[in-house]
Order: sequence, then structure tokens, then C-alpha cells
Amino acid sequence: MEIILKYFSDFDEKQLRQFAALEELYKDWNGKINVISRKDIESLYLKHVLHSLAIAATIEFQPGTSVIDIGTGGGFPGVPLAIFFPEVQFHLVDSIAKKLKVINEVSNAIGLTNITTQHTRAEEIKNRQFDFAVSRAVAPIKDLWKWAYPLIKRGNKQELPNGLICLKGGDLVQEIAESSVKPRMIPIDEIFEEDYFKEKYLLHITK
Repeated sequence: MEIILKYFSDFDEKQLRQFAALEELYKDWNGKINVISRKDIESLYLKHVLHSLAIAATIEFQPGTSVIDIGTGGGFPGVPLAIFFPEVQFHLVDSIAKKLKVINEVSNAIGLTNITTQHTRAEEIKNRQFDFAVSRAVAPIKDLWKWAYPLIKRGNKQELPNGLICLKGGDLVQEIAESSVKPRMIPIDEIFEEDYFKEKYLLHITK
């Protein structure tokens, strides 16, 4: 929890309680339904919560913004972002139902009311659009953009135009070349100084 407060301080008491509760809740649920690797659960705040909040360090989602989290897994980046932005609506999507059960149980336990979940693949969602899509290490950029593109509204009601924001790691040169898009790319180790974030990036792609 301290690692979060190292970089972010403007939380109310409810948000502090919600962030503080995540460790025990995820440890408990991870014992029943494995959504986070065993070796990572001890570093939940660094490797999952803070990593997710790289998005919050980059963009201030305005109240009323709608965000879809594609392939959310155990709820990252969607759950930390929903705590951080209580007036933003988050729709968390995954093809594995038991992962969404964990998200729903965690959300209910901490009183998160700005999250909805859907058991589906992003490419199967029809007739819905969002201001932003977010994703963390789910698929190659080419595939992510193919899935996200029809789900994103055109427009811009904040400092960054609507689009896909994804968290990726490693050498992305070939992956970007194969995607035919030109993302804005931010090294996360320029935001957070911990060694874990070396060669990790935030990519922003607009329509």
C-alpha cells in the first residue's frame, strides 16, 4: 500500500480503505480461484495496482467518462482505476467467467459501484461504445486495436483524445510495425522509479 502513497496522495478516506482492502481480498480469492500468479500475489501493489495506475498518472479521466477494460483478468487495470476515478464508469470484460466472479466479489466487498462486468470477448460486443479502451498485456497491439477500434467513440472531452490505452512490456518495435498504428509511447520507468517498470510502456492509440 505504501508504494501507492509514494506517488499518489489525493485520496479520500473511502479510497484509502478500498486500496488497503485489496491485498487481503485478492489473497483470499486467489486461494480459491487463481487469477494472479502465486509469485506475484505478494507484490500485488507494485506489480498490479501501481502498474495499473500508470494510466491514472498519464490521463485524468473526466467525470462521466466511459472505459472498457479488454481482457481484464483479475481486474487489472480496471479495479484500481475504478477506485482512483469514482465518477468514471468502467466495464470489465473477460472470456473466463470465474475471473469476473473474483472482480464482482472484490468490488462488492469494497463498495465499488462504478464497475460492471461482462463474460464475453471484446470482439463479440455489438452496439456499444466507450470513450476509452484499456488493456494490460492481453494480446499483440494489432489484435487489441482490431478489437478496440469499433468500441471507441470518436471525440475528445479531455486532454487526451479518445482511444486505446494499453500497458505492454519488452521490445515492441516489431509488434508496433505489424500493427500499422503509430502509438504515443511512454516509458513507465519515467513515471515510477522502481526497477520492475524498466522496459514497460504505456501506449496510447487514437482513431
